[in-house]
Amino acid sequence: MANSHAALAEQFDDMPQQQEASTLGMWTFLATEVLFFGGMFMSYITYRNLYPAAFAAASRHTIVLYGTINTAILLTSSLTMALGVHSAQQNKTKWLVRYLLLTIFLGFCFLGVKGLEYHQDLNEHLWPGAHFKQGLPVQSQIFWVLYWAMTGLHAIHVTVGLGLLSVITWMARRSKFSDHYHTPVEISGLYWHFVDIVWIYLYPLLYLINRSAA
Repeated sequence: MANSHAALAEQFDDMPQQQEASTLGMWTFLATEVLFFGGMFMSYITYRNLYPAAFAAASRHTIVLYGTINTAILLTSSLTMALGVHSAQQNKTKWLVRYLLLTIFLGFCFLGVKGLEYHQDLNEHLWPGAHFKQGLPVQSQIFWVLYWAMTGLHAIHVTVGLGLLSVITWMARRSKFSDHYHTPVEISGLYWHFVDIVWIYLYPLLYLINRSAA
């Protein structure tokens, strides 16, 4: 079982104060991430309003099946992450490790599906530039610039999250957490949920607009 006193940093008076500071720090970091992604979302909104027909045509070439599968994967991973946090709070270390490993597995599944999708996109010349897919309006390249930038940045965040959860799993297997000290698990869960929420916005914006007109 984790020793909560050993985990208490010297600048804090007690564990609740340390937990509050850590949580505030993560929320502050996530706020900066919202601003970061927010610039891309605003660019998408602006150009979609300027070129609605081109964006609709471009969106109909995204692979909605892959997007839907990845949405289901990430939603499930949010559930397993939440169950992992709950297990940590209940001092159920074995279940914590199991849920963390399942979350990591789902994260790799997401990246695998995304890799397959990227491969097909490249084969269909859905990459802005001289060899861009014929038959699409020239302005639709703006959509694909945003598609690659937004999904690529999101994939990087997923990768970072997998690294973070791997460290947390390593710590959990060595009984570093208990019902008295599990702040790193909760903080990691906040980050993972943020990554999932970003995808919930990307999915309809990139995959579902004007599908009925296809």
